[in-house]
This record gives sequence, C-alpha cells and structure tokens, in this order.
Amino acid sequence: MIAFELLLLAYFIYVVGYTLTFAMAGYGYKRRLNGNPGRYSNFAVLIPSYKEDSVILEVARQVTRQDYPQENFQVFIIADSLKADTIKDLKKLPLTVIEVVFESSTKVKSLNHALENIPEGRYDFAVILDADNVMESTFLAKMNALVVQHNYKAVQGQRKPKNKNNNLAFLDGLSEAINNHIYRQGTVALGLSSSISGSGIVFDFKLLKETLSKMNSVGGYDRELELKFIQENFPVYYYKDAVVFDEKVSRSQSFQNQRKRWISSQYIYLAKYFRVGCQALLKGNFTFFNSAVLRNIQLPRLINLGLLTLLMVLSLFLHDYLIFGREIWIALFLLNSFSILISIPKEYYSTKMLKAFFNLPGIFINMVLLQEQ
Repeated sequence: MIAFELLLLAYFIYVVGYTLTFAMAGYGYKRRLNGNPGRYSNFAVLIPSYKEDSVILEVARQVTRQDYPQENFQVFIIADSLKADTIKDLKKLPLTVIEVVFESSTKVKSLNHALENIPEGRYDFAVILDADNVMESTFLAKMNALVVQHNYKAVQGQRKPKNKNNNLAFLDGLSEAINNHIYRQGTVALGLSSSISGSGIVFDFKLLKETLSKMNSVGGYDRELELKFIQENFPVYYYKDAVVFDEKVSRSQSFQNQRKRWISSQYIYLAKYFRVGCQALLKGNFTFFNSAVLRNIQLPRLINLGLLTLLMVLSLFLHDYLIFGREIWIALFLLNSFSILISIPKEYYSTKMLKAFFNLPGIFINMVLLQEQ
C-alpha cells in the first residue's frame, strides 16, 4: 500500500510539475517580427482526403483564396476512395487532384505518393492540411515571411476551431487551445520542439519527402514525424499568428474513436522511442527526450485531471492512513487546476465554458473505459 501511494504521488508530482512549468513558460513565448521577406517561396499545399466527400469540395473552394501570389502555390487534393462525382467536381477547380488506391489506406501512404509525383525542385515548402481545414487568408504570406527570414525547416501553425456548435465541439476546441499553450508555446519558449498537430504544418519540401519516405506509420504519424525532424536537428517551431481553422468533433462516438486512436499512437511511439529518448538525454539532447518520453509517458490530460480529483477527495477521508496526509494532494490538485486555467485563452471564458464543463465527468468515464479496451 505504501509503495502504491508513493508511486501515485511521484507520478502526479511529475505531471503537475511538467504542466505548471510549460503553462508558465507559455507566457514567455515571443512572436517573431517579420518584415518584407524579400522573396516569395513556392508552396505545395497537400490535402489527403479519405472518403471525405461531405467536406472536401467546400474546403477545396476555400483553400485557394490566399493573399499570396497564385503562381507561388499549388493545391494538391490526394483523393483516396472519393466518389467519382466528387473527383469530377474537384477537377473543375484551380487545383491538382492526385488519385490514389491502397489496399490499406494511411495518411503517410497518401502523402508519399503525392510527394513522389510532384516535380523535383518546383516547391520550397509543403503545407499539410486535413480535409476539413481552412487556412486563414494570410497563412501562406505569414509562413513565407517566417521561414525566409529565420530559416525554419518545420513550423506548426495555430489550429483554431471552425465550429463550436455544441458542448463537445467546444470542449474539443478548448482542449486544443490548452495544448497550443502548453505543448507548443511553452516548449518553444523554453527552446524545445513544438508538438505537431497533424495539420496546419509547413515543412521544407525536400526534407519532408526524404523523411516521410522512410516512414510507414499507420496512426499518429505526426508524433513520429516530429521525432524524425528532431533527430536531424530540425526542431519544430510554433507560429501562433499563422492560423488554420479545424473542424471539431461534435458527436460522442466520433470523439471516442478519435481519442482511442490518439491514445493508441501515443503508447506505440512511447514504446518505440523510449530507449532512444533516454539515450538522447544521456547525450544532452533534452529536446528529443522531452518529445519522445516526457510528453508521451503521461496519461491524457482529462484522465489525469479526473484521477487527481478523485485522489484529492479520497485523501480528505483517508488522510489518517496516508504517509503524507491530505495537504499534498490538495496542493497538487490546486496547482494542476491553476496550470490548466492559465492555459485557456481569454475568448473561452464564458457561460458556455461553464456549461460545457458539466460534460467532463461523462467524458472522463468514457476515456477511462477506452484505456481498458
């Protein structure tokens, strides 16, 4: 019993300490001031679309509307299992459709096929979007100014919710906003690599092609891609001012399926890179260790929050049986809550946020059940 208590305490001291450190660091994030870049880079905008007929046409119509010279960017829709009518309508738009067929489809396969079929030397950078993403009109112009002046090879833009139509979508957007503050602003402010969201990212075209060609990730490819870039000494920068709007899940089953995939990929890459990450730490590469081990070894934030709340409540009744009493659990709960609250952007503070919080216990239970499946 004593060993179990010590193990729980050690884990939550780590989780709360990590969260608090990067939440505070997020306020030290400094925007890069960009003047005239001097030249326009050429961008290939890659949009893998697997059976997403319902959204891809509208996204395709909007994605070309950039305040950026038309001759300096091209949109590529990677059509995997789209309907014939959808493909026909896409080909009427000023973009390129690359049709793919796989026995077992993955985003990595789609991207690799597209990169192999795009002419060498034509593009300086590649932008990866999801099939439901919409770039802010200044996205490419801002990214161009950044990468030209600062020579970044991988930059994660800020993803904001395109929809907040119900409590679940609101919470999904809120969760990503917290991630932006802690795992992107906070890590970059401390000189580490930003985590990758999976879309809204700009990569050096040649490096992306070389890196992806060596990958066969089934799920969570973004986690592995970040680690591959760090291994090549190209940590990911986070650019808060370049915004992509992302469709948030609004149905419970979709939310659960999405989280199940994310949790599964987190454990897969933790196991795959744990030893390499520890070796990197011994060699002084804390950036890789943080991305490969420290970030992935934690349970999902909502599970941590729920478990810590339960442990704090239990400590109030069982404090006579605990080694350290209830005070430390109360302190951890308060510090964790503080860390999360200061990571929430001001625009989320509303009565809608309070109403959405009532959904958290049910989501927590569902996520705990996902761990057991």
